[in-house]
Amino acid sequence: MTLALQLLVVFMLLCFSAICSGLNISLMSLGIADLKRQAKLGSHAAKRVLPLRINSNLSLVSIILTNVALISAISLIIDHSITGYSQIWSGVIAGLASTLLIVIFGEIFPQALFSRHALTFTSHFSGVLRLMITVTYPASKPLQLLLDRLFGYEATRLHSRRELGIIIGEHLDNTQSELDEDEVEIIQGALALSEKHVREITTEIGRVYWLTPDVVIDGEKIDEIKELGWSRIPVFDSHLTKCYGVMLVKDLVDIDFEEAPQLVSEFALHPAQIVGSKTALDTLFRKFIVSGIHMLPVEKDDKIIGIVTIEDLIEEIVGHEIIDETDHRVHRS
Repeated sequence: MTLALQLLVVFMLLCFSAICSGLNISLMSLGIADLKRQAKLGSHAAKRVLPLRINSNLSLVSIILTNVALISAISLIIDHSITGYSQIWSGVIAGLASTLLIVIFGEIFPQALFSRHALTFTSHFSGVLRLMITVTYPASKPLQLLLDRLFGYEATRLHSRRELGIIIGEHLDNTQSELDEDEVEIIQGALALSEKHVREITTEIGRVYWLTPDVVIDGEKIDEIKELGWSRIPVFDSHLTKCYGVMLVKDLVDIDFEEAPQLVSEFALHPAQIVGSKTALDTLFRKFIVSGIHMLPVEKDDKIIGIVTIEDLIEEIVGHEIIDETDHRVHRS
């Protein structure tokens, strides 16, 4: 074999070794859960790589066996091509030359490159990896079964709530993100619901307009209610220990209270379930959905201390106060 042909063979073997080394790090750097999500979104690259990543022990053993064989072949060819030296020195030179070539061009460069574009390169060379598995199958399959038995299958790792919040927050400063600032704030607000409690968004009872069952609704009271602009009025007992329900102002529209004043107790009130001040906001959200009412009284130590509305909850999620028509009128006055 001529020197030129030997160099060509070494170059080709070194390229295949580089592919093996790059695949080794790129394949294992891909998370199974991430690949499944991308496959569901229609990524053809993820669909090609996912079976290889799920059966990672077989893929890993095949890559390593192939790479070791290639490295051995490179060392033998370099050793054979060196002449004019003693046997000891030729072995030393061949060892140094093969080590430098393999470490620099067969390990460092390809691993640095493949790790930065793991999915792209792994998908591109997925056919090569399947060929490795086929060729080394008689040896790689028993080793795969042994690894599965010794170490088990790789468990899927999910992100914690705080990790998800940090991941979402990284989209704020990334120009490549598909999420705008408002979307990021809403997602972060929703993720934090279970860590916050009703007392943090409760409107204190001193700022709440409420009635007792014995209050008379007449023309003067209607004018007072209209001036305040509330659409829902809770009805409590005088000791703030019981909630009779919520009165909707829209139910009073067709009644002439100048001619026929009525007691609050005479109206059909909408039932409202009392929530504790320590209730988590995600649980509160579920209570709003189940109850079908947008205002709930809040209690602490068996006494009503305020109210919470679905608007308060939404403001907590979006991170901004929601100003409606009534708020504008109050601010102007």
